[in-house]
Amino acid sequence: MAGPTTAQRGAAGRADTPARPPHIGPEERRLSRRTLLILTGVAAALLTAFVIWVLYGSSWLRVERVTTTGTGVLTREEVEAVAAVPLGAPLISVDTGAMEGRLLQKLPRIDSVDVVRSWPHGIGLKVTERKPVLLVEKGGKFVEVDGTGFRFATVDRAPEGVPLLELRPGRSASLRRFGSDRLLQEAVQVAGDLPKGVAGVTEAVLVTSYDAISLRLTRDRSVTWGSSEDGPVKARVLTALMKAAPKGGHFDVSAPTAPAVSAS
Repeated sequence: MAGPTTAQRGAAGRADTPARPPHIGPEERRLSRRTLLILTGVAAALLTAFVIWVLYGSSWLRVERVTTTGTGVLTREEVEAVAAVPLGAPLISVDTGAMEGRLLQKLPRIDSVDVVRSWPHGIGLKVTERKPVLLVEKGGKFVEVDGTGFRFATVDRAPEGVPLLELRPGRSASLRRFGSDRLLQEAVQVAGDLPKGVAGVTEAVLVTSYDAISLRLTRDRSVTWGSSEDGPVKARVLTALMKAAPKGGHFDVSAPTAPAVSAS
């Protein structure tokens, strides 16, 4: 039987050869890239519009509740009234910085405050109140002074465990040189250096001059402190003296390297 002819073999070879893809020119490639860029831009614009609508236009992320923590003397209602959180407003639009500034300005008892968004529907007010270290009596009331010397509140009753400041410089050279505000700062520093156990039994901090500060304790006891210098060292020495002589009436730590204790 005769084999396939040359023409037949050529035709078969052409039939087995895969077809080449159509040629894409530079112009077609530019059009494809342009179309892709347009589609990408449209998708990004739609996504941006959707996100903006979710944040500002929808009811999904709006302020529905306020949570206040850290209050002690202040009430939650007082803080939230000043904060004036806009209930129902988009959560993203709440000006937390302005709210913090308003709280610090109108409620001086607040030492610091953080206003935070609690997604999806809350605003959190994290309050830190000032702690009084001294009281200044004025007109039958008491001015609370914090550890920086800032007079932040006037109250009708003296808080327990906070000593009263008794400033008695008269017309001394110390008063003329330093002024009452500086002497107040010295007393504040001494009060801040007192260990917790001593501060709790201190009734008053007496200041007669810059370097003549003393303490009046419960049970008719007293402490000669001297100046505010070396406060932490004096505090440790005083604690040790009071433990070693629990019946002592007067303690002198003005020179902490040579402390003294006596019966009265």
